[in-house]
This record gives sequence, structure tokens and C-alpha cells, in this order.
Amino acid sequence: MSVSKLCILGCGGFIGSYILDRVLADPVYTVCGVDVSSYKIQRHLDNPSFVYVNMDISDVTRLRPLVEGCDVVVSLAALCNPSLYNTAPLRVIENNFNQPLAIASMCAEMKKRLVHFSTCEVYGRTVESYVERNINGIPAAFNEDTTPYVLGPIHAQRWTYSCAKQLSERMIYAYGYEKGLEYTIVRPFNFIGPGMDYIPGIDGEGIPRVIACFMDSLMAGKPLKLVDGGHNMRTFTYIDDAVDAIMAIINCPEKTKGMIFNIGNPQNETTIAGLAAKMRDIYESIRPQAPLCDIVPVTAEEFYGKGYEDSDRRIPDISKARELLGWTPHVSLDDALVKTITGFANNYFL
Repeated sequence: MSVSKLCILGCGGFIGSYILDRVLADPVYTVCGVDVSSYKIQRHLDNPSFVYVNMDISDVTRLRPLVEGCDVVVSLAALCNPSLYNTAPLRVIENNFNQPLAIASMCAEMKKRLVHFSTCEVYGRTVESYVERNINGIPAAFNEDTTPYVLGPIHAQRWTYSCAKQLSERMIYAYGYEKGLEYTIVRPFNFIGPGMDYIPGIDGEGIPRVIACFMDSLMAGKPLKLVDGGHNMRTFTYIDDAVDAIMAIINCPEKTKGMIFNIGNPQNETTIAGLAAKMRDIYESIRPQAPLCDIVPVTAEEFYGKGYEDSDRRIPDISKARELLGWTPHVSLDDALVKTITGFANNYFL
């Protein structure tokens, strides 16, 4: 199948804006982009290869003709703010399950290919976190096809996002099995880069994800808060590496049909405490006149509210992406943070 017409749902977000940069640089593509905000994609609004539609994807009546007019639907739209997982659980579940259900149904009916963005959070916690730490034979890296998904109890509503996303994946798989839906599922592992999220009180409200949280503190001279001491571990993937993989998926429908891909950089693993220290050091080197911020521990309940739990560790097995896509991430954690922090500083101080 020749790919030329893309419908990108959530084109105005962090990941969507970088995909737009890449596809609109290639004259082979025309793009219909859907989002409720064009703040991050103003540079593309006059591009003749791009049509922007300001709407909520829950408006199925308006969405249908947009899906019908494309070759591939890239579904990025999601509610993925950890501060909402246990404070607005109904909204999180509805947004991350009901809306993908409608999109998958449309794609199956109209015989459109679907590239669906899920999350590494579907894996939940490591099996090891529930058993003895020195148990043998349990691989640390999450594998798309063999790792069991371990979520917390129902009252720990932090898992609403993970569970809704996992059920969306199962539903898409079922549409492929019963209705012949052609799909690929992407599981991002903490993509970072300039332009991600927002700074509270400047261009957004509430609590953003960890990188933007720490940047807010660094730029305002406030303490960096480590939830439950910052012991949990994450791998961070630079957005340019991520988009390389995404473009390979879009352009290789036969290789990626019915596949799930972890997209992450297993070499870029750090504790959140280690991340805070790195970011503070890098920020100090970029803006030496800025005050040196403290790093302080806080409880999860104090920071996010009652019912919050977290994944202890998320490290991807990317062997499938390497083998089928020929993709390997190249940007180190330090380089990714320098680029990201510099981008924030330039955006908010210049």
C-alpha cells in the first residue's frame, strides 16, 4: 500500500507536532490534522499539504469524513496526565477507551489502516516488584509479546490510564481478528524533547509530567519534588529518535501489520532522583545566574492525592523494532536532556 494521505488525530500535541515536522518535509504526504489546539503547530498552518481541523475527536459525525478521506489514521489523541489518573478517573477512562473504540470501529468499517499510540504504562509494575527482589529468571525488560501486565488494586485509581489503554489495545486486536482491521500499536517509553507539555500558569494548568514539572521548578527557583523519594526508574527517549521509528512504522505497512512495538531507549535509564540531579546540573550550566534549587522528597499522596501508585521500573525490550524496522535510538540521556532543557529555556526566557 502506498502511503500518501494521513489523518493525524492529536496533531497539535508534543508527539504529533514532531510527526508533522517530518511528514510535511516530504512532498509525498498530504495531512489532515485534528486537535483542539494549534498552539504547537502554528508554523504548519499555511502549508498547502496540511489541513487543520479544530475539533474534539469525540465528535464522531465530523470525524467520519476525515477518516474516510485518508489512507492511514495515526491516532495520538489521549489524556495522559498522571495528576488526573486518580482525581478524574471517569474522564481518563472515557478518553482513553471510548474514543479509541470509536476510531477503531470506523477504521475497520472503512478499511483504513490504523497506527494507534498506546503507552508503556500498559505493562504496569514489574513482576519483581511484587516478589522478592533477588528472584532469579525474571527478565527486567518489558517484551511486547511475553510480559504479563501487573496492575495495582481497583482502589488505586492511578491505574485507570494504564487499564483503559490496555483494554484499547485488546479491542484493536479483536477488531483485527474478527473484522480484518489493519493496525499497528506503538508503546512509547517516555518521549522527551523541546516543546513537550507546558509550564503551569504560563501555557497550561495543573501538574504536567516529570520533565516539565522539574523545568517549572528550575526556572522558578523552586524545590524539585521527588515523589516517594524518586526511587522509581524510567527510560527516556529523545523525540527525534522516536519519530524515526514512527516514520518507519507508517512507511512499512506489510512489516508492521498486526504488530505492537516498544519505542524506547533502554540505555537511557535513570531513577527520578537521578533525573532531578542531572537536570539541575545541566540547567546550572545553561543558566549559571539562576539560583541552585533544592531537591526534596514528598509523598505520592501529598503530590498527586489519595489513590496514587506508580510503576517501579519501565525498561523496553526493543529487539522487535530493531529487527523489523531497522531502528536503533542514538541520542543519549545527557544529550536528550541538554536539548530539552535548552529548548525550554529558549522558549520561556527569550
